[in-house]
Amino acid sequence: MARSKEFDPDAALESALELFWRRGYEATSMADLVDRLGIGRASIYATYGNKRDLYLKALERYGETRDSRLLRELSQPGPALPAVRAVVRRFAAEAADDSGRTRGCFVTNTAAELAPHDDAAARRVELSWEHLETLLHSALVRAQAQGELPAAREPRALARMLLVLMQGLRVVGKVSTDPARVRDAAEQALTLLE
Repeated sequence: MARSKEFDPDAALESALELFWRRGYEATSMADLVDRLGIGRASIYATYGNKRDLYLKALERYGETRDSRLLRELSQPGPALPAVRAVVRRFAAEAADDSGRTRGCFVTNTAAELAPHDDAAARRVELSWEHLETLLHSALVRAQAQGELPAAREPRALARMLLVLMQGLRVVGKVSTDPARVRDAAEQALTLLE
């Protein structure tokens, strides 16, 4: 008979996500994970695999929760451009916020720290960016069909520009102490949607 786990694997994964998100992969040791999760090293290995496996599972969980929020925001019925603007402004506000500055975006952090030398991490980052680009593109196509976006605008190119802007906001927001820097950049980019 298999023993039941004496901890909640989902709650432990959330705790690992928060730790990796705040500290990064390299700065988080197995000892840190044992302390934070409150479970033994053997239980971590048995449930999630090694530290890298746990990190990738945490990154996947992050994407699941963030992607579902973006899907809700960008696929609401009615005018599409207000939703696109709201998402870009939310990214800017989060990047400018003191708590956002210390953590940034887990996907963006992974792109900078692991993706250059870890193919699995790079694939997960690319999948996340492709998903965001697709959501933005769909919303912009809908906006164009509804007459909110001029016919001369190219929805795919605009979606890509917004994706790069939003990721850049996260990078700049981690270091900059001037919240106007990211807010002004976001507002300037949004003028391209007029």
